[in-house]
Amino acid sequence: DINSSRAPQGPPSNEDSPITLDSMASSSSTDEASSSPKTPFTIITGFLGAGKTTLINYILTEQREKRICVIENEYGEINIDEKLVTENMASKEDLIQMDNGCACCSIRGDLVRTLGSLVQKRTQFDAVMLETTGLADPAPIISTIKSNQWIDDNFEIDSVVCLADAKHVAAHLDEVKPDGAVNEAVQQVAFADRIILNKVDLVSPDELAAINARIAGINQFAVVLTAERSKVDLSKIIGINSFDVDRCVDLDPDLFGDAADGDATEEDNGTGKDGEKAPKKPKKVHDLSMVSSCGVSVEGMLDVPKFNMFMAELLQTRAADLYRTKGVLSFAGQGDTKFVFQGVHEQINFGPAQTPWRPDEPRVSKIVFIGRNLDRAFLTDSIKDCLVADAATKEKKAPKAPPTEVN
Repeated sequence: DINSSRAPQGPPSNEDSPITLDSMASSSSTDEASSSPKTPFTIITGFLGAGKTTLINYILTEQREKRICVIENEYGEINIDEKLVTENMASKEDLIQMDNGCACCSIRGDLVRTLGSLVQKRTQFDAVMLETTGLADPAPIISTIKSNQWIDDNFEIDSVVCLADAKHVAAHLDEVKPDGAVNEAVQQVAFADRIILNKVDLVSPDELAAINARIAGINQFAVVLTAERSKVDLSKIIGINSFDVDRCVDLDPDLFGDAADGDATEEDNGTGKDGEKAPKKPKKVHDLSMVSSCGVSVEGMLDVPKFNMFMAELLQTRAADLYRTKGVLSFAGQGDTKFVFQGVHEQINFGPAQTPWRPDEPRVSKIVFIGRNLDRAFLTDSIKDCLVADAATKEKKAPKAPPTEVN
């Protein structure tokens, strides 16, 4: 029994936690939470640009019966997804952002503290959804939740849903990683119990059949749903209780780390015929050293032709290295219309946001590039060069004042 090897763990202490739990309820609500059924917890994974945020927005707008708390984990210097999701939340307090790093590695402690902060008020929600970064390996996230007794006593993983971009998933599955590093796209498919094969309108029937076969070769147990713009039958991904921890352990026997090693036999530990210890096969790590994020913010209006020309030239030369581009933009001549910009490799979509620029809102365009070998200076200067003349002048560094004469 995997759970029997876990050490009981209570709520994170305030001393260890940077999150202020000022919304904690009284002791009576704590008793209520501890005696209530576990709150369903859905993990939504998928490589960059697969449609995770679009799915979250679809869930929030398509159904109103359930109150859902969304935990948004974004990889990028500027949080764009938070702006896109907040528009559809019943209450802004229902959205929690974790944008200090990837939940599967650098901020796993933040995930525990975030869930810990929800324990006393979890009865206010019908479900909790974690949208991981597109570069997240789901295995450590599953391990983090199931290994903490206090969290596992209050939250139950309902399903692991993976979105796969039908147009680009094959390339990501084939991507060569550094020695000893996991392929995140493969892990996301392998650990899912529901796979949404999204953007099927961008591929031919033969390509779709090949992708389905490829996914089945990695994960024959998951139910595969096809979709356009992340629209699926929500009854097939919410409240389905399809998560199977035993299958996850079969995929990764070391999923729970040293906690599960206590019951291992000599043979399991690699003892050879002569009693000599055989070297243990090293566990692959989550290595993001080849991927970086560059965020650019500029105040003022962007010139439409200049921006289009810049993006066309960038995609013509660097599309393979640009995993994801996204932004919120202000264009000259478009009134108060706020534009949302979404890109996956060479596929780019522009469209108006649901809410316009407010009269008192600064016209700050924000765009994030995520990919390999990004040239920060080039991207920043190129975006600034797309500003209309008066805005570009403001972005230029102000000249130094002449030295004051001393008599």
